[in-house]
Amino acid sequence: MSKSKPRIAVGETVTIRLRMSMHDGHYAGHLVDGARMLGLFGDVATELLIRFDGDEGLFRAYEKVEFLAPVFAGDYIEAVGKIVQVGNSSRKIEFEARKVAKNLTEAEGAKAVSSAEFLEHPIVVCKAVGTCVTPKELQRYEH
Repeated sequence: MSKSKPRIAVGETVTIRLRMSMHDGHYAGHLVDGARMLGLFGDVATELLIRFDGDEGLFRAYEKVEFLAPVFAGDYIEAVGKIVQVGNSSRKIEFEARKVAKNLTEAEGAKAVSSAEFLEHPIVVCKAVGTCVTPKELQRYEH
């Protein structure tokens, strides 16, 4: 059986965007646990691997994680990833999470609990580099 071409190329990005809920707020002031960003990176990696290999693959390890700014319940986070290096079964992936919208505080001019704004310049809240593995026998696409 011949293999078809991948649905994404090395260096192309996958993006997901979602709002952090009150349930995500883990600490005082509804601060979101940094591990939530790693969960988003796992979702991005899954989509990348499905599109690149035709299989979800397995997350092997992070070699670098940087938490750069706080995330709060109500913030909209955009998580982006791209495959930057390909081995026989390993895929090195770079990730970045950005705050693209936030709830406003009273000090920032909030008139109601639901006051929010999209940011003119997104704030990078987390960066990471990780490696995922798709076993050769599960790779459905030709590389």
